[in-house]
Amino acid sequence: MAGPRSIGNMDSTNGTSYVNRELSLLEFQERVFALATTPDRPLLERVKFVAIVSSNLDEFHQVRVAGLLEQASGGVTKSGPDGLTPRQQLVAIRERIIELNSEIDRLFMDDLRPALAVEGIEFATYDTLGPDDRESLDTVFEEEIFPVLTPLAVDPTHPFPFISDLSLNLAVLLEDRDTKSRQFARVKIPPNVPRLIPLDDGRRFVPIEQIVNNHLGRLFGGLDVVDSTTFRVTRSADIAVEEEEADDLLQAMESVLRYRQRAAQAVRLEVESGIEDNVLALLLQGLQLTSDEVYTRNAPLGLSGLWSVYGLDRPGLKDPSWTPTTQPRLAESGGRTVDFFTELQKGDILVHFPYESFATSTAAFLAQAAADPDVLAIKQTLYRTSIPDDPAIGGEEAVVRTLIEAAEAGKQVVVLVELKARFDEAANINWARMLESAGVHVVYGVQGLKTHTKTLLVVRREKAGIRRYSHVGTGNFNPNTARIYEDIGLYTADEDVGADLSELFNHLTGYARPASYRKLVVAPHFLRSTIVERIREQAALGADGHILMKANHIVDTEIIDELYAASGKGCHIDLIVRGNCSVRPGVPGLSETITLRSIVGRFLEHSRIYRFGVPGSTAIYYIGSADMMQRNLNNRVEALVPVTDPRLKSRIEEVLEVEMADDVLAWEAAPDGSWSKVTSDNGIDTHQRLLDLAADRARGKVPYPS
Repeated sequence: MAGPRSIGNMDSTNGTSYVNRELSLLEFQERVFALATTPDRPLLERVKFVAIVSSNLDEFHQVRVAGLLEQASGGVTKSGPDGLTPRQQLVAIRERIIELNSEIDRLFMDDLRPALAVEGIEFATYDTLGPDDRESLDTVFEEEIFPVLTPLAVDPTHPFPFISDLSLNLAVLLEDRDTKSRQFARVKIPPNVPRLIPLDDGRRFVPIEQIVNNHLGRLFGGLDVVDSTTFRVTRSADIAVEEEEADDLLQAMESVLRYRQRAAQAVRLEVESGIEDNVLALLLQGLQLTSDEVYTRNAPLGLSGLWSVYGLDRPGLKDPSWTPTTQPRLAESGGRTVDFFTELQKGDILVHFPYESFATSTAAFLAQAAADPDVLAIKQTLYRTSIPDDPAIGGEEAVVRTLIEAAEAGKQVVVLVELKARFDEAANINWARMLESAGVHVVYGVQGLKTHTKTLLVVRREKAGIRRYSHVGTGNFNPNTARIYEDIGLYTADEDVGADLSELFNHLTGYARPASYRKLVVAPHFLRSTIVERIREQAALGADGHILMKANHIVDTEIIDELYAASGKGCHIDLIVRGNCSVRPGVPGLSETITLRSIVGRFLEHSRIYRFGVPGSTAIYYIGSADMMQRNLNNRVEALVPVTDPRLKSRIEEVLEVEMADDVLAWEAAPDGSWSKVTSDNGIDTHQRLLDLAADRARGKVPYPS
C-alpha cells in the first residue's frame, strides 16, 4: 500500500472509537481531488474533478459548516461521539480546507492551466490581449454585460447590500477626483452570463470578472478606481419547515426558499490574494463574519465554473464515450420489443447502471406501463431531479412526461415528490406543479420525514386477476444521473414485494401504518432493528460470520458499535464506503477483523448493498436507498429489498468481488482515520473492468453469472 496522502492533520479520531464525520467527509473530497492530480488521466477529466471538488466544498460550507457555526454561536460545548466540540471541529475543518484550497489552486495555476494552453485551451488575462481581442470583449461588455450590471454604493445612506449565495462580486474602492474622499461600492457579476467568455477563436477564455473590472469606469463616471478585488460569499443552505403549522407544504417550501435566497446567514468569504485590509474589514463587518471564515485564494474564485471548460467538444481530452448496454433479458429479439410483464413473470431482473441502460430498462418499463390499456395504476417516488453546477446534466423530464401521459390515458397515477430534497427543492416544486396540472395525484410524503426510497409500483389487470410489478432501486429515477452514477435496480413480479409496496404507498399517501412488511425492510420503523439483527446473527457465528456493507456513508454509532461487537467475536467485516465513515478499522481489541475501502473514479459509486453471510447463494443480500446514518434510519422513509434469486445474487457478488480486488481506484483506511491509495499490483480498475464485462456480455462473449 502506498503511503497516506497527507493534507493537514489526518487523525480524525481524537482518541475515540469514531472518526469525526465532517473530517471524514473532507477526506472524501481529498480522494476525489486526487483524481485531478493523476497525470495519466485525460486532461479535461482532471479539470472536471477540480470542478466537482470545488462544488462539493461549496455544499460542505452551506450545510456542514453552517450547522457547526450555528451550534457554536448558540453556545453548544458538548462534544459528539468523536470527542470534538463544534468549535473544535470548526478549527480542524479550517486547517484542512486551507491546505486543500492551496493544493487546488496550485494544481490549477501551475499544472492544469499550462497543460490546457498546450492543447489550445487558454485562460487569457485581459491585460495581455491584443487590440482586436480587446475590441471584441468591449463589444461583449457593452451589449451583454453592462445592461445587467448594478453598482451598489455603501455609505451612511446606502447600507451594506445583501450578497447572494455563491455569487461572484467585485469590491471596488473609489476616490472622488475633487475631494479625494474614498468610497466603497459592490458590483455583482451577473449570474446569467457565462463565467468564462470565449474569444472569437473559441479556444481562449477570459473570466467575466476581468472584463467587468476593466470597464469599471463606465459604471463610476467622475470617480477614479483606486482598487478592485473579487470576492465570493457562501451562505447557509439549512432550512426548516414547521410542517405541523403548514397548511400547504408546497407553499411553505416556496416561502422557505425565498427566505434562503434573501436572508440566510453568511458562513464563508472567499477573496483574491492581495485584497486591501480596509476592504476586507468592511466586507467582514457587512457580512457579520470573522477572520476565521475568510479564505484567500490564488486561483480564480468559484472553480466549479470549470464545468463549461469540460463541456468543450474535445473528445480526445476526455474518457472514451460509453453507450450503456441493454440487460440481456430486456434486449429486443427478432425485431420484437420486450414485453416487461411477460419477462418479469419468468423471474426477477437486475440492472446495473451506468453499465446497463436506463432507457431500455426503467424508462422502457415505465413507458410500457403508461401505454398498456391493462395497467390500472402507477405509483412512484421522486426524490432528486437535478444536479447543481453541471449544465450537461438535467433532471427527470422524460420520466415526468411519461407519468403525465399515463394520467392523460386515464390511469391512476400517484407520485410522491420529496419537496425537502436539499438543493433540488425548487426543481421538485416545479415538477409537482406540472404533474398536478396534468391530473396526477401528487403527495409530499409523511409529516416530519423525508421520503428517500426509490420505488415504483405498477398495478395491472390480467386474466388471473390483479397483478403487481415492482421496481426497487438504489438510485433516483433520473436518466442522466444513470449515466454517471453507479446504481442497482431490481425489477420483480414477486407478490410479496408488490403487496409491501402497496402498503408502503398507502402509508405515504394516507394514514395507514403497517405493523410489518413481508419482504421489504422499511425505515424508520423496521430497518435499524433488521440490520442489527442481521449483524448479530453473523456475530454469533464467530470466525464463520461474514458481513459486507457497500454504502455511501456509515456514521451511525449504534450500527458501528454492533460492527465492533461482531468484530470482537471474530466475524469478518468488509466495508466499501464512498463518502464519510466513522468506523476505525483494524484497531486491536476493537475492530481487528474490519477492513474499510473506498472506490473513487470515473463513476460515482452510489449503490447500497448489504450482504450477510458467506458469499454465495446462502447469504442474505439487500439493496436499496438507505445508508447507515441516523437520518436514514430514524428520519427518512427508506426501503431495502432482499435479492433472493441465486442468479442475481451471483451478479451482485461479481460486482462486490471486483470492488474488493480493485487496486487502481481503491483507497484503504487506517485505524487513525487516514486514507492511503492502494498499491496497484494487478491493475484492476472497477469501472473499467465492469465496462469491459458489460461490453463483452452485449457481444455474447461472457455469460451472466449463474
